[in-house]
Amino acid sequence: MNELLLKGIMAFGHHLAAFCLFAALVYEWILIRKTFDLSTAQALLKTDQIYGLSAIAVLLFGLARVFHFEKGADYYFHSLPFLIKITLFALVGLISAYPTMTFLSWRKLLKQHQLPALSERRLQHLRLIIQLELLALIAILLCAALMAKGVGYLA
Repeated sequence: MNELLLKGIMAFGHHLAAFCLFAALVYEWILIRKTFDLSTAQALLKTDQIYGLSAIAVLLFGLARVFHFEKGADYYFHSLPFLIKITLFALVGLISAYPTMTFLSWRKLLKQHQLPALSERRLQHLRLIIQLELLALIAILLCAALMAKGVGYLA
């Protein structure tokens, strides 16, 4: 396969996965602000699965691009925006564990068509974490734009 075409396909996959990840998180944010009922809980669980799969795809496409395509690992690991970007991505992954574990804990009850108990305090924590994830993803987009323009390259 033509190398340029392959690079384009890898970039497309990376961007598509990133857009899916962002869309899933925005949808979680919308859902978590609604009245908590059975259909909302089910949608949160399904949407978080899409979010997780998208994050894995972003990571795999991104690693492939860094190590096998584009400018090479040496270039990227000398880019301050890239280093901030991967740090933020890791932080988002860490803080997303709380909502994911919460949603996964609902599976048994949801299969029985029962609404999981969710205190107002826990609901507020989930809302805050999802908002923080969204802010971090926006910062990642800024870093990606800066990185693409060579801003912050550490010679």
